[in-house]
Amino acid sequence: MTEKSAARIAVIADTSLQRHVLQQALSGSGYQVVLNSDPARLDEEALGACETDLWLVDLAQSEDSPLVDSLLERVTAPVLFGEGHAPERHSENYPRWERRLFGKLKKLVGDPSQAVGPSLAALLAEAQRPTRLELPHSLAATPLAAGAPARQVWLLAASLGGPAAVKAFLDALPGGLPVGFVYAQHIDPSFEAALPQAVGRHSQWHVTAARHGEPIRCGEVVVAPISRELGFSDERLMQVAERGWPEPYSPSIDQMMLNLAQHFGAQCGVISFSGMGSDGSAAAAYVRRQGGAIWTQRGDSCVCPSMPDSLREGGYSSFSGDPRELATALVSQLAEQCT
Repeated sequence: MTEKSAARIAVIADTSLQRHVLQQALSGSGYQVVLNSDPARLDEEALGACETDLWLVDLAQSEDSPLVDSLLERVTAPVLFGEGHAPERHSENYPRWERRLFGKLKKLVGDPSQAVGPSLAALLAEAQRPTRLELPHSLAATPLAAGAPARQVWLLAASLGGPAAVKAFLDALPGGLPVGFVYAQHIDPSFEAALPQAVGRHSQWHVTAARHGEPIRCGEVVVAPISRELGFSDERLMQVAERGWPEPYSPSIDQMMLNLAQHFGAQCGVISFSGMGSDGSAAAAYVRRQGGAIWTQRGDSCVCPSMPDSLREGGYSSFSGDPRELATALVSQLAEQCT
């Protein structure tokens, strides 16, 4: 299966601020913006010459205009009327606005944030074994019971560029840590089965699918299902629901954060790795209120920094680093907690 090119979007908006916000949001989520113009600067010839997969029309003034009439009559690509004035990027309303917009775009032209499957082939072919961090003496002196339920669980959240970053993080971690992980990765369902082997093949961590009714155990990484929501019972046992994730993301990192923080509270954490969009920003305040930590992959080490950037810019991230630095910080924190 080959990776599809990102959908082309032509934007028509009559305020410079709206054009700027839409440009940032669309580009940050992997879409190609092939036109971004004030309607006053367009004519019928420009409309006919633009090669696009979708027209996004977002007008502060009345949509009843000769340009819109001409657009609806002439073009063959779908026309989507936008969600109105975009909130400030760091406001609490922005994630909801973005979700509504991308929910519609996903149905019309697809979701570029899930186009990460082909990169798994490179990870599966990777032969080099990484240098692993040493297990601190304080942790080595108190060995874990095999398969013990994890009292502390961290969410590894990722989109485009995520599998390689998460693999580098897990490769660096020693075994024997008193922690378990949930890994939520935006990916096409056809690549779901290959994901555990691709990210876990060189590590000391057991990467596995979610198991309904069982706890997350120390030493394992549970991959969140793509098509069904993963939650927890009051006893912190995994619950794989019949329902799917809330639109537009599968899995929804926001929802996974809410589910984890609700049941693990201060015993949970989130690491946001490379990815498109801002999935996770809407739930970040709740995670912090519950006492959970939020860390982010440093932007210069990301294939796409939009997802961790949105958490940093919102003031939610308390630590940033490349995947190995994140692993080092987690080992140090667990060692301090043990002593």
